Amino acid sequence: MQKNPLLESLKNFSFYLLFWFVVIILYFSLLYFQLNIRFETALTDGLVFNIILSGLGLSYWYTAKYISIENSNLRKIIFSHLVGGIIASGIWLTVGYYFIIFVLSYKDGFISFFSATLAWRFVIGALFYYLIISFYYLVISNSNLHEKISREEELKDLVTEAEIKSLKFQINPHFIFNSLNSMSALTTIAPERAREMILKLADFLRYTLANNNKKTNSLFEELKNIKLYLEIEKIRFEDKFDFVEDIQSRCMDVQIPTMILQPLFENAIKHAVYESLEKVTLKLYCRQSNEFLEITIENNYEPGAQNNKGAGIGLKNIKDRLELIYNNDNLLKVEKAGNIFKVRLFIPVYKKD
Repeated sequence: MQKNPLLESLKNFSFYLLFWFVVIILYFSLLYFQLNIRFETALTDGLVFNIILSGLGLSYWYTAKYISIENSNLRKIIFSHLVGGIIASGIWLTVGYYFIIFVLSYKDGFISFFSATLAWRFVIGALFYYLIISFYYLVISNSNLHEKISREEELKDLVTEAEIKSLKFQINPHFIFNSLNSMSALTTIAPERAREMILKLADFLRYTLANNNKKTNSLFEELKNIKLYLEIEKIRFEDKFDFVEDIQSRCMDVQIPTMILQPLFENAIKHAVYESLEKVTLKLYCRQSNEFLEITIENNYEPGAQNNKGAGIGLKNIKDRLELIYNNDNLLKVEKAGNIFKVRLFIPVYKKD
């Protein structure tokens, strides 16, 4: 159950006490300086009635919580608080009066003054009740709003994370399907190569499963995964492609989304190496600016070769993942110039505090 916000912290309670201290001073000043009430009577009246009212004000929190704005109809709320204001004001006046008369034994001029001012005292008690209740309702509404926003953000994050995982999990089955097809073909024509490919694939899958739950990984770790993948494809295509990397040393420790590079290399193998009769060179460049880690994967291809379209998982998968993770739909660029195909990734770099 939500606690009274005035009692949640020493700071809030201190402000509450300061408020009533000011009220007591104003109340006393009104009685003593404006109404010319005796000093003792004004001081006793101001202290007793306002201290009691401050205590009752703390208890009004439970009334506001019980008569909920969200769960009660307007008629019930208005009627309940009309009655509540009358009862609360009556309790305030009764307790204050008997405390002064019987506990403090102060009667000198007080009884006649109290009787003459009973009506406006009653109105003041009711008004304070309504003001304090209104304050509590504002606090409750604000708290509920923040809680609702927090729940919506949490739900949005969960949905986003689920979408990212769904996209990431598309990669492995796609790659495994291609690898199994290759191994199936190699078992009859080159069983030793098929065996080597199986062992490499086992290493690749072991690495992938070990890092599967990670949202991000260092570029260095992701490159280890890429090299495992390329070793598998080397067994399949032998000397049909080479891999060249040009990476700034400071890029290695930058965190990037896990399994974000592998589909790009798979795309290059499928649409360049597989379709080309000439040797293909896969190049990986990486540079870091103040805001982004720029990763470029480049390969040559034969413009006249038939395009093997496939399911289109690779580039769209990466674009969707980057947009979900970084809330930016402009982090992937595709360029074609002559017989060179380039994909550029821009990974936001967050500075450490």
